[in-house]
Amino acid sequence: MTGYTRREPRLQGPADAPAYHEWLGDNSVVTSFHRTPGGYLVRFPQLADFEISQDAGAVACHPAPSVDQATCDHLFLNQVLPLVLSKRGKLVFHGSVVEIAGSAAAFLGPSGMGKSTLAAAFVNAGHRFLGDDGFVLEKAGDGSRVLPSHPSIRLWNDSESAILAGRWAKAPPVSCSGKNRLLEGTKGRFCDEALPLGAAYFLGKTTRSAIRFEPLDPSEALLQWVRNSFLLDPREPAVIATHFESLAGIANTLPCFRLDYPRRFAELHRVLDSVTGHFERQAA
Repeated sequence: MTGYTRREPRLQGPADAPAYHEWLGDNSVVTSFHRTPGGYLVRFPQLADFEISQDAGAVACHPAPSVDQATCDHLFLNQVLPLVLSKRGKLVFHGSVVEIAGSAAAFLGPSGMGKSTLAAAFVNAGHRFLGDDGFVLEKAGDGSRVLPSHPSIRLWNDSESAILAGRWAKAPPVSCSGKNRLLEGTKGRFCDEALPLGAAYFLGKTTRSAIRFEPLDPSEALLQWVRNSFLLDPREPAVIATHFESLAGIANTLPCFRLDYPRRFAELHRVLDSVTGHFERQAA
């Protein structure tokens, strides 16, 4: 279990070491990664610094002045915790997962591709969900299973209005994201048990007018799994070797597809029917 503590606010001074990795968004650095004598510093400019111990057993958050607790908790849950779990040997991916016919269907892709909207639409249609925006995958027998995450979904206002219609409670707003975190409050919509992963769908072009499933060969699937992985230290040789070996096993055994579909709310019912039918055919 990772300990998470919130320390006193402080200004973000120069880091002790240059960044070994950065996440970019809108042509600016949204997260930078630095090594420290005791482990790692994950910095969210003007928001918070997270100090992570070398064994990833402890995390300390130093918010910037005027940054509230809800923002710190949001950053920890959605960004830092997946990185910490990866350091502790878990396979963690950027994606949403729903239950279809007793198995897990994963939708992966970068931010803005529609993962959360798709997951919310499945939930609204009566399916359970295991997580939104990030999930942990572990080996189970000859395959893999998805572990349940937390019972909430993050949506933009238009997606929330079109799909959930204000029926879910909202978590407190955060300063670093315009999305709403919708809290699952009715027993049965969140799946709190691990499920076998039946197929993975990597979300493709948003300009398609038709729904298209493209099978990925193992080499392309491996590349997609790598692109959607959380890794705290992508330059640590032993970690990378083990990580690639695990991903290669998944890419060679699990059905993986690129999924293109029109991003229009009016088309969601058709998309859900197509994905459900496609997924069930893989299981059969």
